Order: sequence, then structure tokens, then C-alpha cells
Amino acid sequence: MDNQIFILALILFGSIVIPRLIFSIKRKRRRNYYRNEYLKSEEWSRKRYVVHKRDNGRCVYCGAPATQVHHKKYAKKNIGKEPVEWLVSVCDACHESLHK
Repeated sequence: MDNQIFILALILFGSIVIPRLIFSIKRKRRRNYYRNEYLKSEEWSRKRYVVHKRDNGRCVYCGAPATQVHHKKYAKKNIGKEPVEWLVSVCDACHESLHK
């Protein structure tokens, strides 16, 4: 009986903890790639330029000069494949408030 409880507990543990651990590892890899490679790439620089140009270099929320580009949503499985419609020009203050 004790063996059955142990096996059941082990199966339950594996079915809950392991998928969460795998998700966490993949998320960390995506975040590291995004921060350390994609945001430093020529592709991101071009996309950032297009977004600033489209928004006339102004924050879409307050009209101040834009200094950053904000993702309204992310292409989770295809980092870097987000359309420019998902991006907006923002000032530092508005960008900070969007992430709170």
C-alpha cells in the first residue's frame, strides 16, 4: 500500500512540477535571447526606426518625444517576427508606467 501511495505521489509530482520547470527554463532562454541578441540586432534597429518614423517620433500616449518602442504583445514562439502594428513609440515615463 505504501508503495502505491509513493508511486501515485511521484506521478502527481512529475505531472505538475516537471512541465512547470520546463516552461520556466524555456521562458528564461527566450528572455535571454531577446535581451542579449535580438534587441542588439540590425533587424530590431530597422524595426525600431520604422515605428518611430510612423509615430512621428512622439509617444503615442502623451505626445512627448519618444525614446523607446513598446511591444503591445509578443510573438512568443517567433521572437523578432512581431509585426510593426504590435509596436508603439513611447517616452520613458509612459513606458515605465506600462510595465507596472
